[in-house]
Amino acid sequence: MTDLKNRLALHTWTLDTTPLAEVLRIAPAAGWNAVELRRVDFVRCHEAGMSNDEVVGMVRRSGVKVAVMGTEYGILFAGKKDLGRLLDVLALTCANAVALGCDTIMTATGPGSGTVREAAANLREASGIVKAHGVRLAYEFSSAHETINRLETAREIVARADHPSCGLLLDAYHLERSGAGGRAFEDVPAEDIFAFQYSDVPDTPLPDGARPADRLPPGQGRVRWREVLGLLAEKGYQGYLSYEAPNPASWSRPPEEVALEAARATRTLLGRIA
Repeated sequence: MTDLKNRLALHTWTLDTTPLAEVLRIAPAAGWNAVELRRVDFVRCHEAGMSNDEVVGMVRRSGVKVAVMGTEYGILFAGKKDLGRLLDVLALTCANAVALGCDTIMTATGPGSGTVREAAANLREASGIVKAHGVRLAYEFSSAHETINRLETAREIVARADHPSCGLLLDAYHLERSGAGGRAFEDVPAEDIFAFQYSDVPDTPLPDGARPADRLPPGQGRVRWREVLGLLAEKGYQGYLSYEAPNPASWSRPPEEVALEAARATRTLLGRIA
C-alpha cells in the first residue's frame, strides 16, 4: 500500500465552498499528493472575471499535481445540438489537462436518460476527442441515476463504446450504494479502471437528489475498506485515489481541518491493509 499512499488526490467538491486558490494551497499542506478538478471550478473562476488561461496559470503556479479533470456532464444522453456544445467543452477540458500535465478526463452520466446504445454512441464520440488530445476518458456511473445506476450497466456502456481511450471511473461510494461494495468489482479487468474515487457511506438510505452529498471520511461509515483497497492493490491499480466527499457538515468546518482529517484517515487505513 506504500505506493497508493503516494497517489492521494483531494477532489474539489469535498471543499466545495472554498475558493479554488485556497484549495490549491490547502491540499498539499494537508498531505495530499494531487487534486481532482471539476469543470465548475473553471466556470466559477470565469464568473469571477478570470480567463481560461489565467485559471490554468493559477493552477500551474500552485505546483499541485492535477490527477484528474472533470468535463461538463450530460454527454451520454445529449441530443445533437447539446452534444456539439458539450464536446466543445470536452475539447477545451482536454487542452487544459494537457497544459497541466493531467492525462485523465472524467465524466458522469449527468442529466437525462435513454438506452445503453445511445449512451455508448455518444461516449464513443467523446472518446475520439479525448484520444486526439493524447489523454483518456474515465466514465463514472452514479447509484442515484434513474437508469444507469449499476456497475454492470456502466461496464456494458464502456464495452459498447469500444474505444481504447475510454474506461471506467469506479467510486467506492456508488459501488457500496448500488450493492457492489467490497470485492464486488473483482471481475473488472485492471486495465479498464482508469480512475478511482472514494468516501465512506453512512448507514442511512440513499438521499434524494441526483448527486448525493452525505459522504463521510473513510472509516466513519460502512464501506469495507480492507476489501476495496486490498483489491485495488491486488489488481496493481496505477491511478490516483481521489477523495470526493461532499457534505454540508464538512462545508461548515474549517477546510484545512476537513482536508487534514481525511488525508490522515486514508493513510491510516492504507497502513493497516499493507
